[in-house]
Amino acid sequence: MLERCIGERRVRQIQRSARNLKLTFLCLVLTILVLRGTIGAGKYGTPQQDFIELRHRFISHPHRALAEQHTAEPKPKEDNKDDEPPLRSLTEPYSLGPKISGWDAQRANWVRNHPERPNFLTKTKPRVLLVTGSSPKPCENPVGDHYLLKSIKNKIDYCRVHNIEIFYNMALLDAEMAGFWAKLPLIRALLLAHPETEFLWWMDSDAMFTDMAFELPWERYEPYNLVMHGWDEMVYKDKNWIGLNTGSFLLRNCQWSLDLLDAWAPMGPKGPVRTEAGKILTKTLKDRPVFEADDQSAMVYLLVTQKEKWADKVYLESAYYLHGYWGILVDRYEEMIENYKPGFGDHRWPLVTHFVGCKPCGKFGDYPVERCLKQMDRAFNFGDNQILQMYGFSHKSLASRKVKRIRNETGNPLEVQDELGLLHPDFKAVQRSRLMGLFYLFLLYLLF
Repeated sequence: MLERCIGERRVRQIQRSARNLKLTFLCLVLTILVLRGTIGAGKYGTPQQDFIELRHRFISHPHRALAEQHTAEPKPKEDNKDDEPPLRSLTEPYSLGPKISGWDAQRANWVRNHPERPNFLTKTKPRVLLVTGSSPKPCENPVGDHYLLKSIKNKIDYCRVHNIEIFYNMALLDAEMAGFWAKLPLIRALLLAHPETEFLWWMDSDAMFTDMAFELPWERYEPYNLVMHGWDEMVYKDKNWIGLNTGSFLLRNCQWSLDLLDAWAPMGPKGPVRTEAGKILTKTLKDRPVFEADDQSAMVYLLVTQKEKWADKVYLESAYYLHGYWGILVDRYEEMIENYKPGFGDHRWPLVTHFVGCKPCGKFGDYPVERCLKQMDRAFNFGDNQILQMYGFSHKSLASRKVKRIRNETGNPLEVQDELGLLHPDFKAVQRSRLMGLFYLFLLYLLF
């Protein structure tokens, strides 16, 4: 019928074209299959496959997508270099600020005029400000900020239990004193701004409290202005640069301390000053490697070379771990739990576990990152268990984030006492009664 209408020749041409079209389509299909097998479907896959890939990309691994997006975005031009001061020459003297004199009298007068802010909470317990901090920039290690959060949570817990105020710093107050030395300008500023504070307690961000029940022996430090973990023999006799540790120390708010900061700081400015000072420290102190001046070595150097001026007011504490090196402690936590209870502060249950050399915020440290982070988790949980037990919980293990109930609920919750007595420690009640007494005396003073 079709041949009669358009002719036999025309029909053969149409049939030939149809066969060619089929062959072309078959070649196209084969080409697509080969390409899919060689380079993957990519965005030319099926809609279902593309949906699966997108869901896997943005839901299963959101951090990866965010990281790639952050990398793809153009970075704003940094003006940090414009804010940095020029490197100080060796002949330019450095100071933390104007020379302060008569601070003891000024502070005593301020305390007398502000009875509502006494520098001692009880007869023997001073008002203490714990100071710590971290860099104003995000950590180079992506998980570093999480461990900084754990560290500050740990310190807040201890301070809340022991009625200690806390200050967390993220500002570099003096660009010349970056690195080891950043704490000095901060400490000086806080001492002057808070005359009600009797002791300032500096603690590095990589140190954690692991004995929440230990109260410092404040009576022991009454004659002293500076308390550090260390050993007299290693410092004064051996001149060993690790004879003490400046990662956790107590400094009294007084004129002596301001003078010490003024004597301590001149080795700190980065550049030629810090480099040359490092050579002097390495030459003077036992076993010190060659590197730029650090605050700890400089403190040992001061005590060794100016012993008559400073040593009488310095107490090197070794009876408990004001600083406890993590390498000799973390693997013994289970043994401590089995044999002892919190409250000792020493090798039986360390007050502080200090992760010296780990640098969780940086990409590189002195120890493998995996080992450091694992042991920091254990140290955090070791201390956190002492807080959680107040509320009837505990971590399932020192390596676990998950918790378990360790005490049954009761209809008389006020009759339940936590095992360690941390929920309502006695000294807090004493402190309240003291403040109330001062308040009533202040009222009588106003009335009469």
